[in-house]
Order: sequence, then structure tokens, then C-alpha cells
Amino acid sequence: MIVRILIWSLFDSKTTIEGLRGSLPELDAPSAWIWNEASERFGVVVFGDEPVDELAHARELIGQDPDVAEEFDVLDL
Repeated sequence: MIVRILIWSLFDSKTTIEGLRGSLPELDAPSAWIWNEASERFGVVVFGDEPVDELAHARELIGQDPDVAEEFDVLDL
């Protein structure tokens, strides 16, 4: 399984964290939208082998690609 972490800086974007909260679709658990209002950063942690369509919706709302995009393999112990 793969986990993807995408982070956007909203400082220069066309939206705010408050504006995103009501516009984002729900994700299947354990994936989740994440944010830090103090640093104006917003992101998502997505679990699964394929990217989810909801990421394109977030890019559209924010108006840019994520500033950070990382993929990790999940370690099974």
C-alpha cells in the first residue's frame, strides 16, 4: 500500500482554509484532509495504491499544484 502526502501553502492562493472546509469531498478512512491555520497550510494524507479523484478537486479549488507531494510505501510489520 502507498500513502501520499500533499501540502499546499494557501498564502498566495485564491482560497482560504475556511473556504475549503465546506467544499471538499469526504475521503475514505483512513485518508484525511489536514490543515494548519496558523501557517496557512492545507493538505491531504491519502492511503491506497491509486490517487483519488478528490485530489483534482482540491487542486482546482486552490488554483495550483501542491507545494509538497510525497509518496511512501507503508511498512507492514
